[in-house]
Amino acid sequence: MANRTITRADLAEAVYEEVGLSRNESADLVEAVLNEISDALIREENVKISSFGSFSVRQKGERIGRNPKTGVEVPILPRKVLVFRASHVLKDRINQGA
Repeated sequence: MANRTITRADLAEAVYEEVGLSRNESADLVEAVLNEISDALIREENVKISSFGSFSVRQKGERIGRNPKTGVEVPILPRKVLVFRASHVLKDRINQGA
């Protein structure tokens, strides 16, 4: 199985081929969608895409970690993490290909 990465340009090309917009309009559309998703996550809103999945931001508290090389304990500062949860429809589609 080839480990191919889908890029913004690939998404724009797919929109160009499927929808029939110009290449520039397709690239602008993809950029606008990604910006809207990013902006919503920055505002800590949940993003749900039907039949695909949902994105959310979670706050992780401070905790003590350990340097695996030296064994020294170090504090891990509180931070926000991005979480993606795939929908059952997406999970089923992935498992059909296996």
